[in-house]
Amino acid sequence: MAEFHIPNAGGDPRDICQALGLFATGVTVVTAKTGAGEPVGLTCNSFSSVSLSPPLVLWSLSLRSPNLPNFLQAMHFAVNVLALEQIALAKRFAQPILRKFDGVNHIFGAHGMPLIEGAAAQFECLTEARHYSGDHVIFIGRVLRYRFYEHAPLIYFRGRYAAVREIPAIESKTS
Repeated sequence: MAEFHIPNAGGDPRDICQALGLFATGVTVVTAKTGAGEPVGLTCNSFSSVSLSPPLVLWSLSLRSPNLPNFLQAMHFAVNVLALEQIALAKRFAQPILRKFDGVNHIFGAHGMPLIEGAAAQFECLTEARHYSGDHVIFIGRVLRYRFYEHAPLIYFRGRYAAVREIPAIESKTS
C-alpha cells in the first residue's frame, strides 16, 4: 500500500509531480495576439471545462512565463486542442523561441486569435476572469465560437505525449 506524502515537508519535490502526472490531460496550444497584433502561443495541458451554461473554460499560466504580459493584456484567446499527429507543434510551442508561428499553418479567428489548422478542436474565447493563485494565473474564458473534428487527440501522461486507446463499452447482461 502506498503511503501518504505531505507537500513541502522535506521529501522529494518530484513526488507530487509524479502523482499529478498520473492524471492524463489533453494537449493544447493557447493563442492570442500581442498589443502590437503579433500572434503568440504556448503549449498548455491545464485546459478544462468549467461550465456549459454559460460555456466557460479555463487554463493556467505560470507567473514566470515570458508570455504572461501578452495574455494579461489580451481580451480574447483561443484554445487549439491538438490532434495526435501534432506532437511536433506541441514541442515547438513549448519552447521559448521567437516567431513560433513561422511555417505553422493557421488562420485567424473572429477576434484575431490564431487557430492552428489540423487541431482536433478549437475554442475562441472572451477573457471573462483572471484569478491569481499560487505561482499561476488562472484564465477563465467564455466560449464565443468553437469547432471540432473526429481527429484522435494528443494527450499528456506521466510526463510524456501519448495516445488515447478507447475501451469498448461493457454490456451488462440482465436476467
